[in-house]
Amino acid sequence: MTKKTFSNYILIVIASFCFTNIYAQDQNNFELSKNLEIYADLLRQLNLNYADDIKPGELNTTAIDALLAKLDPYTVYVPESRREDFELITKGEYGGIGSLIQKQGDYIVISEPYEGFPAQSVGLKAGDKIYAIDGESAEKKSSSEVSEKLKGAPGTSITLTVQRYGDTILQDYDIIREKIKIPNIPYYGMVSSDVGYINLLQFNPQSANEVKNAFNKLAQENDLKGIILDLRGNGGGLLNEAVDIVNIFVPKNKVIVTTKGKVSSNTHIHRTRNAGIDTKIPLVVLVNGNSASASEIVAGAIQDLDRGVVMGEKTFGKGLVQNILDLPYNSKMKLTVAKYYIPSGRCIQSIDYFNEKVADSLENLRDSLLNAFRTAGGRLVLDKGGIEPDVPIEGRMFSQISGDLYAQNYLFNFANEFVLVNDSISSPKEFEISDSVFSDFKSYVEEQGFDYKTETEILLENLNKSAEREDYKTSIEELLNSLSEEILKEKKKDIDKNRSEIEEMLKVEIITRYYYQKGKIESSLLNDPEIIEAIKLINNKQLYSSILEVKPSN
Repeated sequence: MTKKTFSNYILIVIASFCFTNIYAQDQNNFELSKNLEIYADLLRQLNLNYADDIKPGELNTTAIDALLAKLDPYTVYVPESRREDFELITKGEYGGIGSLIQKQGDYIVISEPYEGFPAQSVGLKAGDKIYAIDGESAEKKSSSEVSEKLKGAPGTSITLTVQRYGDTILQDYDIIREKIKIPNIPYYGMVSSDVGYINLLQFNPQSANEVKNAFNKLAQENDLKGIILDLRGNGGGLLNEAVDIVNIFVPKNKVIVTTKGKVSSNTHIHRTRNAGIDTKIPLVVLVNGNSASASEIVAGAIQDLDRGVVMGEKTFGKGLVQNILDLPYNSKMKLTVAKYYIPSGRCIQSIDYFNEKVADSLENLRDSLLNAFRTAGGRLVLDKGGIEPDVPIEGRMFSQISGDLYAQNYLFNFANEFVLVNDSISSPKEFEISDSVFSDFKSYVEEQGFDYKTETEILLENLNKSAEREDYKTSIEELLNSLSEEILKEKKKDIDKNRSEIEEMLKVEIITRYYYQKGKIESSLLNDPEIIEAIKLINNKQLYSSILEVKPSN
């Protein structure tokens, strides 16, 4: 083939490709126009001819939600009525009274007021029951219904009729709503004499500056030998904040994440822009299955750049980027526009929502994503969906009785009882559950008639049913009754057998009443196995370095 012929061939290929793309785009545009026309006329005919009056707004929202459900769960429509919830998700702020709530019986109770916000400022406490909102009964209202009424524009007022815990009198509380800003960093401090700790809850505006300020303060006030960045339960947020947080620990001009979308404007390479604050200090990043999106960018970049050790459980696996688009009538759409790739080239997205054949099969997808990549130092990392920790640690498994005491609000309510007779307690790091308090708790649980069903009891019930069905019941009934009696005897010992974890949970619950969210975190860190292991790792320089070294091939 001559040079001229080859050039002509290339031109033909390019022209053919362009024509195919243009034709496909034209087809899409035609399909879009056609279906918009059909949809508009269908809605019009419903409005004109349906047997009853319709609610076009509700129908339209339902139709849009069903349409977007065919894509991925992060592409969502936000009508004006859901703007408050949207602000909370995207900015970590909303207009309201500043309190967590929960359903108990027919009413909603305050479960945790935020320190310094209206609910706490007017004196509302955990356990207070909401009887009415602006004169309207709250009986049998769901948590979401009450939450909707508590939220509103900052500066507006709301009157709550409340029954204080341990009282029978109803009181009215006039509350002025404020902008409630959930802190990006609910707690930071020293977890040992020379290891600092930063708990990052979300990646909202100013997250990076707050992490930088927290780190600088820890370094200035202590002989800092290592830092733990806790991203457990952090569902992500703003990508640029993630890049800037990594920049605290890595030098300028390092590629942290690359986004690639169908539209060229959504394809970007994000590099660190500034000199790192400290590019040498030992760093451990804690993650778990609820660490997602921006959390995975930080953990993945730290891992791929061999800058620190990732510890904990495998992360969620969200490698998709969303933009917020304005729509008419104060509505919005959060739209997936790209996938992101961390420095080694991995996309950590677990589920391929764009491929119907594998979208519902996470395990199959993970098996197929065993592509090998290399960190900056040459360590092997696999593209398996999510970030695999360098040091895996399984999450804590609590006993069934502890879970039931928590789920049935026995810990919550006893903490409220404790507050009624104790005006104050020692600091979160010093407070302990004494023998007398634990004894009081056991008595309280017994008086309230606490019961729960063990897995063994469920198996025994099934065995009884099977024995009766298969006509073995008469011959083994004595044995089954004996087993049942032995199980009941053992159950009575469960609280004492699991005393250490029940004490820990009760301690955190009580401390939260006096020291709020900050105290809760500070207390929970004391016996946190991942924190303990992270401190050990930072203090073991040889082990820390060996984790980041390239292992020789077999």
